[in-house]
Amino acid sequence: MFSGRSVLAVIPARGGSKGVPLKNIRPLYGRPLLGHIAPVLKALTCIDRAVVSTDDSRIADVAQEFGLEVPFYRPHDLSGDSIGDVPVLQHAVSETERLEARRYDVIVMLQPTCPLRTPDHVRRVIATLIEGNWDAAWTISRCDPKYHPMKQLRLCDSTLGYYDPAGAHVTARQQLEQLYFRNGAAYALTRQCLMEQGTLLSPRTTGVLIEERLVNIDTVEDFQTAEAVLRHRLGRKPGPQQ
Repeated sequence: MFSGRSVLAVIPARGGSKGVPLKNIRPLYGRPLLGHIAPVLKALTCIDRAVVSTDDSRIADVAQEFGLEVPFYRPHDLSGDSIGDVPVLQHAVSETERLEARRYDVIVMLQPTCPLRTPDHVRRVIATLIEGNWDAAWTISRCDPKYHPMKQLRLCDSTLGYYDPAGAHVTARQQLEQLYFRNGAAYALTRQCLMEQGTLLSPRTTGVLIEERLVNIDTVEDFQTAEAVLRHRLGRKPGPQQ
C-alpha cells in the first residue's frame, strides 16, 4: 500500500522476441534478465502484489526460480509483435483481480528490459502519481541534444535535408528545447486510466526525471552495455544470487 492505495506491479515478458530470441531470460551479469527485477521488488514494501504476464513456459519457470509469481498465462492473441502494452496490462489486471476477488488502485508496469532500475526509481514514480493526483507517471531521461528532432536528417530520392526545415536555423544546442525520452524503468497508472481510458498516456500524465544512466535492452549490444555498467556500479564478480 502507498498512502492507502493498493498497488499491483505487472511484469510483461513474452517469449516471442525477434531481435534477441528469448531476450527476457538471456543471461546478464550472472542472472537472467528477468531475474534482475526480483531484488527490486523485495525492497519495495509499497507494492502489494507483483505478477508476471507471459505466454512462454520457459519464462514462467525462470520467473518462479527467482520468486516471481506467474498465476496465469497470457493468451495467444496478446503475444504478437503488434500487441501494445495496454491490452496486456488490462488482461493482467483483470485476471489478477478475478483470481483474488479484489481491485487494485494503482498499476505499475516493470519491463524486464530495464535491468538498471532501482527501488527508488519505482518508489518515486508511485509517489509522484499518488501525491500529485495524476492519471499516469513515467520515468524519463534527458535527450542528448545531438539526437534532437530539429537536428535529424532525411534522405529522400538521394537528396539529404533536415527532417524539420527549421533545423537549418539551429546553430547552437542552447537554442534547442530540452526534450526527454521514456527510459522504461517504471510506469505508474491509476486503475481508471488503464482500464477505463485505455491508455498509458492520458492528458494528465507527468514525468519523473532519472539522472542515473539506464539501458533499455533491445539488442545484443545493449546487453553488453548493461553488463559493463553493472560491473562498474557493483564492482564485484557477477553471480546468480536470488
